Amino acid sequence: MKMMPSENPVWGSYLKNLGYSRHLIPSECPLCFTLKDFCQEYRFGKFLVATGTHVIAVVDGDYYDTWDSGDESVLFYWKKEDTLWPNGGKLHLW
Repeated sequence: MKMMPSENPVWGSYLKNLGYSRHLIPSECPLCFTLKDFCQEYRFGKFLVATGTHVIAVVDGDYYDTWDSGDESVLFYWKKEDTLWPNGGKLHLW
């Protein structure tokens, strides 16, 4: 049986090929760290944040979803690795 496109290994492999890296949320209190908390802590960058059953786009501290998922617990996230200038400004190479 083949995997569906929505399965974690499938879209995870795709994201890795696009330059994203996967990061786990520490397990001390996994249900305590919500999407709103994530956005407060990670104010800069491009992320795809995974809950138990859902994935949400986060760009520079704002989340984008079809509904208000801010109270969902975050399990792990994918971060787009950008090149940074020494002063912290982003370098865009196109």
